[in-house]
Amino acid sequence: MKKILIVGAGKGGTALFRLFKETKRMKICAIVDKDPNAPAMKLAEEMNVHTSTEWKEWIHHNIDIVVNVTGEEDLFEKMIELFPRKTIIIPGSVANIIYELIHEKTILTNEVKVQANRLELILNHMNDGMIVVNKDEQVQLLNRRAEQILGKKERDYIGKHVKELLKTSRLSHVLRSQRKELNQKTILDNGKKVIASRIPIINKTGDLVGAFAVFKDITEVVQLAEENTDLNEIKTMLEAIIKSSDEAISVVDENGNGLIINPAYTRLTGLTENEVIGKPATVDISEGDSVHLKVLKTRRAVRGVHMKVGPARKEVIVNVAPVIVQGKMKGSVGVLHDVSELQSVTKELKRARQIIRNLEARYTFDDIIGNSPEMKLALEQAKVGAKTPAIVLLRGETGTGKELFAHAIHHESDRKYNKFLRVNCSTLSESMLEKELFGSADEKLIGRKGLFEQANNGSIFLDEIGNLSLTIQEKLLRVLKENQVIPVGATKPISVDVRVIAGTNINLEKAVMNKKFREDLYYQINKLPISIPSLKERKEDIPVLVEHIIYQLNEEYGKNVQGISDEALDKLMQYHWPGNIREMANVISHSMIFIGNTEEQIEVSHLPELQTKQSTFSEGSVETEKPLKLQEALDHYEKMYLQEVYQKCNKNKTKTAKVLQISVRNLYYKLEKYRIE
Repeated sequence: MKKILIVGAGKGGTALFRLFKETKRMKICAIVDKDPNAPAMKLAEEMNVHTSTEWKEWIHHNIDIVVNVTGEEDLFEKMIELFPRKTIIIPGSVANIIYELIHEKTILTNEVKVQANRLELILNHMNDGMIVVNKDEQVQLLNRRAEQILGKKERDYIGKHVKELLKTSRLSHVLRSQRKELNQKTILDNGKKVIASRIPIINKTGDLVGAFAVFKDITEVVQLAEENTDLNEIKTMLEAIIKSSDEAISVVDENGNGLIINPAYTRLTGLTENEVIGKPATVDISEGDSVHLKVLKTRRAVRGVHMKVGPARKEVIVNVAPVIVQGKMKGSVGVLHDVSELQSVTKELKRARQIIRNLEARYTFDDIIGNSPEMKLALEQAKVGAKTPAIVLLRGETGTGKELFAHAIHHESDRKYNKFLRVNCSTLSESMLEKELFGSADEKLIGRKGLFEQANNGSIFLDEIGNLSLTIQEKLLRVLKENQVIPVGATKPISVDVRVIAGTNINLEKAVMNKKFREDLYYQINKLPISIPSLKERKEDIPVLVEHIIYQLNEEYGKNVQGISDEALDKLMQYHWPGNIREMANVISHSMIFIGNTEEQIEVSHLPELQTKQSTFSEGSVETEKPLKLQEALDHYEKMYLQEVYQKCNKNKTKTAKVLQISVRNLYYKLEKYRIE
């Protein structure tokens, strides 16, 4: 549990005090303010938390985090000087961001409560009865109309088994089969006849969370049909409902011409009825394709489409559903949601997250996916290594996730609140790498610290350590033995306390035999070796890895892909994966780029070409006898991939550039370079 000291008991301090009191992993030791009558001081006294008018009294109280909410930025420097080095000092600017985010959260929470109350109001004014149960078949909701039809009260059955509410209920069957039952005649326990639909509730990750039934008394349906024969009256009622809604709604007919809009739509888009009614569905779009026309063509609902509407180019998310009467398409209904405010909050949240990312590693052991025995063994060894100060050596092929393991080991160690730095030892020249690791005393580089010095009290991940030159290996060995670095061009050593995690994809034992890797350095870093299995060694993990990658890319690409077909998965299982998980992520990413917005499953046709044996870089079936140079191989692959994407985009250059995430100018250059027509 982290010990917190809050300095400043005003509006911001009060908000942070309430936040930390609700957090189990945080303990507020005291709150400090010059004014003993400040709001948070009184609140602290009521909750038996120490108060003080002098923050210096707490310097030697073993405080983990000090939050300065006074607005006096010069206090930050004083606190840095006086508090122990292990104490984290959060300056006023960061505290203000935290406070603003809390304030935004409060506003959003209140909005959610309003929406929840509105939803409850809607459900209780529905003309249909509704029963909702959880996956354990326990009643979660019974609206007023259901109470009237069943003759029972919700308060008497909440949390009880659905069979106690209704013996003839088929919701238990729907939960087991996970299949819809639509428009079925049913006789209730009280003898009433209803038309009922029962639908399972499945979340975004495919997990069953419950089911609900919607039912209507047939007598009322018949009576309603007889009373509402006047179509103009029905339209009047429909317009009244739509126009009273706070959501922006537009309705088009079967030809895609505007039929109805409500005041909320006009406020959002800036377009009036005269500009929309009777006009094509594209009239309100300033950027994007008409979702109404797509729905009318496919007869399927489309959700979560981003576009810009109206003269002000307002950014919205659109959900559109078809209106089908007796099998005939009669039009479609669209609901528009303004996302500009949400984007503003998201931007601030990303800023705060970026600050946090600079303080700690991004991944934990929870981010490492795999249930194979080989992966479980590697994880167990890594968790043991995280709790010790010993050097960890991560061994595995390229793309197996060595950096992920390094992040997780740091995050699980007692250094997790200090810096985590990574350097690839194979990407820099010897001279540049030496300066990067150990720093430089060169006059032109005054103030530049090496990575070891920057990572003091934290961790450093030396990836591809087997590619270090013998000169740098010697300097590294001295650092590991003496915990000191000597910057390039300097004579005075600098003491450092850094946890080293190393990674390699080469055979170090062979490198030692060939005199390319120092034997003493090998023994120094090989105290706790962990072998990370390649993907071909743990193929049983492929299904869950694919599912995890799809889930991540859905958020990034704005897709709604639910999974992968058995045939496509079988093809992935047969592949040898020379590039391991990194290659698999690229394959799934490639597939999801070309999958349609209405498609929910990756098929074999979406997958790029996978070689059943080692790729030879030749376009035909004849293997090359002589290996290509690296640049030639890269150019060859770039040309083939460019041709494939260009063809799939029907040679539309703008669309191709968007898919490849390059500029149109760059695309023209590459097409000319590879002579692609």
